[in-house]
Amino acid sequence: MLRSLFLFLVTGLCELGGGYLFWLWLREGKSAWLGVFGVVVLAIYGVLPTLQPANFGRVYAAYSGFFIVLSILWGWLVDRIAPDKYDLLGGWIALLGVLVIMYAPRS
Repeated sequence: MLRSLFLFLVTGLCELGGGYLFWLWLREGKSAWLGVFGVVVLAIYGVLPTLQPANFGRVYAAYSGFFIVLSILWGWLVDRIAPDKYDLLGGWIALLGVLVIMYAPRS
């Protein structure tokens, strides 16, 4: 379970970080090298879910919930926009969904 959660964390950071680097290049006129590096990081993001122990659909369903939480944290730490009580509530609900989808006992 810890390995799987770690993979979700790294996957989310790659998706957010790669997308952000591409955003900086296209939207804020930063160096094209940021865009290139963003594409490389996004390619790594595409590989990481294949290391998860579950099937594709389950992994991506659970990852989506994990991504919600990471996006809220990214907005808070990088964009300096504090989450409100509804962001936090939604994040907790999404995280609960991740735990149920990926780690509930199955026969």
